[in-house]
Amino acid sequence: MIINNSGRILIVDDEVNTLKACTTMLKMSGFRDVITESDSRKVMDIMRTTEVDVIILDLFMPNLSGIDLLPMLRENYPGVPVIVASAAYELERAVECMKQGAIDYLVKPVENERLIATLQKTLECRALNDQVSGLKERLINDSLDHPAAFEDIVTCSRKMRSIFQYLEVVANSPHPIMIFGESGTGKELIARAIYRLSNCSGELVSVNLAGLDDTMFSDTLFGHKRGAFTGADQARDGLIVKAAKGVILLDEIGDLSESSQIRLLRLIQEKEYYQVGSDNPSKSQARIICASNKDLKQLVADGKFRNDLYYRLNTHLVALPPLRNRKEDLPLLLEHFISQASKSLGIKAPGYSNELLNLLSVYPFPGNIRELQGMVFDAVARSRSSTLSQEQFRNVIASGSPKGNSQACAMHDPDSKIGQLEKIWGHFPSLDEAENYLIDTAMETAGGNQGIAASMLGLKRQTLNMRLTKRKDIS
Repeated sequence: MIINNSGRILIVDDEVNTLKACTTMLKMSGFRDVITESDSRKVMDIMRTTEVDVIILDLFMPNLSGIDLLPMLRENYPGVPVIVASAAYELERAVECMKQGAIDYLVKPVENERLIATLQKTLECRALNDQVSGLKERLINDSLDHPAAFEDIVTCSRKMRSIFQYLEVVANSPHPIMIFGESGTGKELIARAIYRLSNCSGELVSVNLAGLDDTMFSDTLFGHKRGAFTGADQARDGLIVKAAKGVILLDEIGDLSESSQIRLLRLIQEKEYYQVGSDNPSKSQARIICASNKDLKQLVADGKFRNDLYYRLNTHLVALPPLRNRKEDLPLLLEHFISQASKSLGIKAPGYSNELLNLLSVYPFPGNIRELQGMVFDAVARSRSSTLSQEQFRNVIASGSPKGNSQACAMHDPDSKIGQLEKIWGHFPSLDEAENYLIDTAMETAGGNQGIAASMLGLKRQTLNMRLTKRKDIS
């Protein structure tokens, strides 16, 4: 199996032939950045001028032995892991090396599989430690190293800023990144930010997997050979080739069939794939980002998503909050979309009242930011004054309110407020009881604003006022 690693390995050994043989083997196994040194006295100079991710250190060398060099490395470069290799296995010597900070002790001649596995595990741990350290530093300092990468995302949310800080740490990780969020939360914008942070030389290619059967998935992503199927008169490269040395975004991954999931798992694990009609694997150089609005963990529990693929994708998980959980962004987003709509329509940007913000703040936005954008664009297009009318927003919110049978069904949902009425009264409520409860809940949620509460209930303000007055008269 070919292993792809970007870590720099320093091999220190006084035997030149050993250095050559080990370097050749590692490069053939996918470790591209290998440097060697036969004079142990030069190692500290190399460390001062070169960034090294892991060291393979021979113990017995002339002039400066590995036994003496190991504590010097651990004292001056504690973050760089050291693997000790020696022709002599002495239990006491091995224990002493581990006490000095070596992460492993290998006996020469070292089996290739053992050395590869040790290096792979060491580099993964090193990358994880670097990510954790980097994330801690960003969270403590509340800083962003590359704010320009997130310029398309309008937010002042602390939750979103924490996500940005995490993305700066993991953007260059070799593992896939999984973006989870409801429809309209901005998953593609996050993928674009990751692409900018990764400094890839290739393109960002997006693929929506919803509705693709196994054949379409393979042909779209991997391409086909000439004559692979009827009508395949010419060979075609898949989008994975277009994304070479770049990033490919696989959206709606929760809709993949099991066969397609197996092909994707191979792509992630082995960095290789098969074109339709080909028996020879091709290598992939694309960075993989996946996105879904479905709960993959629940799909695994339901037997609709492979657990091995789920855990591969769950290495770096980004969960985007819905708009209803980042209401502090509403003023910024409202102004941003008003400006966008005005420019596209060639008109002067209208203003808005605080009452409009209050109205929007109590709406749950099931369509999230995309829904808000559509509401604002339509309202700006309909506006005939210098201030946006609340009426258009009220109409949209009222039309989205549950009515009729859907409301009756909600009463039997034990987790809904309405569904708890039976617990409150010990019986199914009467119409008057249910109406009073709904009115009280709407008024409480709207902060006492009758106009907003009326919109939530699908009533005119005058109608709600009449019912409130009637209640007072009765009491």
